[in-house]
Amino acid sequence: MRIFKALSVFFVFQLLITFVVSAQSLDKKVTIYFENKIGIDPLVLGNTVKNINGEEMSIERCKYYISHLVVTDINGNTHMVSPQYYLIDESDSSSKKIKVNFPAGNIKSIHFLLGVDSIRNVSGVQTGALDPLQGMFWTWNSGYIMAKLEGVSASANTPGNRFTYHIGGFKNGMNTVKEIDLPVPNTLGQLQEIHISADINHWFKGNTILKVSETPVCHTPGALAVKIADNYMTMFSINRVN
Repeated sequence: MRIFKALSVFFVFQLLITFVVSAQSLDKKVTIYFENKIGIDPLVLGNTVKNINGEEMSIERCKYYISHLVVTDINGNTHMVSPQYYLIDESDSSSKKIKVNFPAGNIKSIHFLLGVDSIRNVSGVQTGALDPLQGMFWTWNSGYIMAKLEGVSASANTPGNRFTYHIGGFKNGMNTVKEIDLPVPNTLGQLQEIHISADINHWFKGNTILKVSETPVCHTPGALAVKIADNYMTMFSINRVN
């Protein structure tokens, strides 16, 4: 399912979702956990690890936006369970737990946007997760940082050996907002928790091999940001449901 291909399609999508939701109540309480990892190991800020390219690093910040949570039931009906924007921040454990209401019955898949859609990028000063004080906003022209990864690595030929990836961009040719679609294992209608893993190694592998030794910095919208976003959009998987 495409959550949005263009702005007009996005509005139509929201109208359709609203119609479906009105036909079925969302009364099943479900908690979604986002669990950042490096490979199979939990991400611990400040710990020295090796990325998929064998480069040692210590990750100090890991943040990304999640928005427009939608589920598809086994009959193919879609349900908007939360239109909110969430900032997943590894330094804040409470930010990695999202409580929402699902429809009754089995859920086939869960969908969300990784990033902030174009309308919100040009909507002026905002609050909550989108407050510029969160440190995830550039300017009214460049918009939001969709995902941020920072740390230290001896491989980085920069002052203080720092690597900083601030990935953003929402305009044509520079759009880093990504649609994520994850299949949900059958729980026979007893779903209460979804645990979503995010393997940070995927920032550094994919169609583009990202080496800290070669590219330690990305701070502006453009071709490099799009390539990195194409990489990390594959980092999500559901590792278990309860």
